Amino acid sequence: MKLRAKCALLCVILVFGLASAQTPPTAVQTGEDAGLFILVTNDDGYDAPGLRALAEALAPLGRVMVAAPQENNSGVGHATTSRQFVRARAIEIVPEVKGWAIAARPATCVRMALEDLLDEKPDVVVSGINRGENLGVVVNYSGTVGAAREAAIAGVAAIAVSNQGNDETDYRHTGEFVRELIVQLKAAGRLKPGLFLNVNAPAGERKGVMIVRQSTQATPQVFTRVSSPRGDLYVWPDYAGRTEGGEGTDVWAFTNGYIGITPLQLDQTDSSGLGWLKELKLEAGTPAPR
Repeated sequence: MKLRAKCALLCVILVFGLASAQTPPTAVQTGEDAGLFILVTNDDGYDAPGLRALAEALAPLGRVMVAAPQENNSGVGHATTSRQFVRARAIEIVPEVKGWAIAARPATCVRMALEDLLDEKPDVVVSGINRGENLGVVVNYSGTVGAAREAAIAGVAAIAVSNQGNDETDYRHTGEFVRELIVQLKAAGRLKPGLFLNVNAPAGERKGVMIVRQSTQATPQVFTRVSSPRGDLYVWPDYAGRTEGGEGTDVWAFTNGYIGITPLQLDQTDSSGLGWLKELKLEAGTPAPR
């Protein structure tokens, strides 16, 4: 074989090899409820046990892909990654469930997948299963909920899922519950843009399922002070979980042993304020000369 032909063949092999390494094969499953395309994500990192349990539980529903942070991003809320190059590494978290570990915030992982990495829009984005509950106003701090919210903003049905503790059996049971939830949502015609749910599952045996509103009570934050031998002050911030909440709230359901489902929305407008604010005599003023 001539040298030029050998070089051409080598280039083809290298290009094919690189493309295969960076593009995860399509993961298609078959089963009674096959047909859904599901994107899973989280804030605990792509190798978290909750994400694996979720992927295993949802795989029978159809095609499942993953786009999750490379590192743990708990508590980052709806923070995004921008103005920098982001690495996306091809992974397989469980057999036949492939996707990307992304060096970015959870919300950016979702948006990058929806806008660039996926070949089509998924039917639903499921974020979780988070290690630890996300109740009440904590949904504003949660990277798990932030990732689901980003999907909702992009016009995709979204579900955030959190689980008390880090028990493998609890993760599996919560994953099975989410699978049944998705099946019923699809059957009811509710798996569509506008769906934005927050699901919290307590540890151990669950008494049932409750549809509840979000508690608005402030979550206690604890600051532990430590001084160094030189007199420098160090403060360790942490949250203390709520154990009280009015009946009918997510906190009440969770602390009383129920899986709580809270429908959330993107519009945070206080409708009552639209009226009284218009009564104020406000003027834009005259622009200062330049």
